[in-house]
Amino acid sequence: MSAYDIVRDIGKVLSNWGRWGAEDECGTLNLIDASAIKRGLACVKSGRTFSLGLPLGADGPQGGGVPGRFNPQHYMTAIGQGWGEEPGFHYSDDVLSLPLQAATQWDSLAHVYYDDHLYNGRPVSEVLDTFGAHADGIDKQAERAYLTRGVLLDIARYKGVDRLAPSTVITLDDLESTARAQGVSFAPGDILVLRTGHINVFLEDGDRDVYNFQCPGIGIESLPWLRRCDFAAVASDTPNVEVLPGEDPLVLSPVHLVALRDMGMPFGEMFVLEELAADCADDGVWYFLLSAQPLKVTAGIGSPVNPIAVK
Repeated sequence: MSAYDIVRDIGKVLSNWGRWGAEDECGTLNLIDASAIKRGLACVKSGRTFSLGLPLGADGPQGGGVPGRFNPQHYMTAIGQGWGEEPGFHYSDDVLSLPLQAATQWDSLAHVYYDDHLYNGRPVSEVLDTFGAHADGIDKQAERAYLTRGVLLDIARYKGVDRLAPSTVITLDDLESTARAQGVSFAPGDILVLRTGHINVFLEDGDRDVYNFQCPGIGIESLPWLRRCDFAAVASDTPNVEVLPGEDPLVLSPVHLVALRDMGMPFGEMFVLEELAADCADDGVWYFLLSAQPLKVTAGIGSPVNPIAVK
């Protein structure tokens, strides 16, 4: 019996394969329909805005622990370059080189898989190659609106701490109890946003290793709840959304595997939630319009994003 059998069993029960047709590549983003967008727009009362993205720069959260991931490299290709006769037109240009998962970002449905298949039953051999993901990629998901109602669950504040301890499992009871305490409910097409406070391990302590590899987060027991609530996506202030190290050392990222591969539910990671959470706690309103559109990176596996919350 394989350690991954629990992933296969849960994945079969929660699968959204075929729910929106055999050709679907967007999964639960299909739940962001006109009513979901209107519900998000109805949250805008004061016009206060909050940027939830990390800066894209050399001092970012990457510490070299994940192969191929490094902090963005920015350099100039033209500085005050003249064009035509002096003292006429001058311009400056620049270039940004970065892994698409370097900072605040969305995972595409092609990001993880098991048993040689991606979301909606696509064989990996027919989809992934050196040019990227020819199905289930971020460019397909970017065609759908990441514009809907966001609902913040401030797990750390509910537990009375500034930040959850590294590798803390956020239980199903934690999720439901926080929702009750905040007086929030959910509707299909909402994006769930989880605050753990863990981002301050990087922003305040500068500890990239603990930030990246000792994440508090949800466990596998929360997956049926995510499916019942019909969230369009889940985002968090950690690099992993789920707890790391995982609950079973033999199974790597089971929540990612079931959510992305079976449920078709994208994950957003490294969202900066401190200012938004303080405002929500101050006025008692945990709903907001969330705009978080990924880039249309052709065949991309993920995308950087600067999410904006509007209250």
